[in-house]
Amino acid sequence: MSLNCGARILTLDRPRVMGILNVTPDSFSDGGRYTVPDTALQHAERMLAEGADLIDVGGESTRPGAAKVSTQQELDRVIPIVEAITARLDTIVSIDTSKPAVMQAAAAAGAGLINDVRALREPGALALVAELELPVCLMHMQGAPASMQASPHYEQIVEDVVAFLTERTRACVEAGVVASQIVWDPGFGFGKDFTHNMDLLNGLSVLTRQYPVLIGLSKKRMIAELLGDTSIDRTQASVMAAMLCVQKGARIVRTHDVAPTVHSLAVLAGAERD
Repeated sequence: MSLNCGARILTLDRPRVMGILNVTPDSFSDGGRYTVPDTALQHAERMLAEGADLIDVGGESTRPGAAKVSTQQELDRVIPIVEAITARLDTIVSIDTSKPAVMQAAAAAGAGLINDVRALREPGALALVAELELPVCLMHMQGAPASMQASPHYEQIVEDVVAFLTERTRACVEAGVVASQIVWDPGFGFGKDFTHNMDLLNGLSVLTRQYPVLIGLSKKRMIAELLGDTSIDRTQASVMAAMLCVQKGARIVRTHDVAPTVHSLAVLAGAERD
């Protein structure tokens, strides 16, 4: 099992770690910390030294209540960072965007994977990704970031998420995207309340039996709700939740905290040896 990321291949024979690099002023965990190219590059280099397998660069916050940014704003934020990382560091860059213009510019700058929280539903996104021939991560989200947490509702959360991702996968394949280049993300915290998130966590193996799954639980509110304290540091619990997902078959872990995630994966791999 592998993804053809342009100049590089990402094998999924073992769980991979995706380091988060938000170049936004308003992301929920690290907004404003890496908006300067040199600082962003240093952080990417640090995550790779800690064991990250790829770096996910995003220029638009998708936290609950987040406002949209223009295409030009997003381009101005992410393209210099993508160019700097691909020029100086030996890694795969993922571009976290829903805008076709940003996808295209990032691919031209060397990005090797498209990570789209809107699952290629923006006009032109499907055709472009088919043309780029890069792998794509399709995420489930009910609603839009500005309002998604207002009143999320599902009949059966796991079945509903699978149905949505199956439909988007079908649309991708019909548009010319190769099925083996598709990754699923259940979208923890995106249009889901605490019960939805926990039911999705418990039923994650239903998704992982069908497509490679990327999970993003890092420091999300559901972790704080599990701990019963929104002010407590969420690192350890986030890593533990990620390990549960890996045990259920997740192949890519998207995280703010690379070193503890890599270390925990090493322990998990050691414990699973025959």
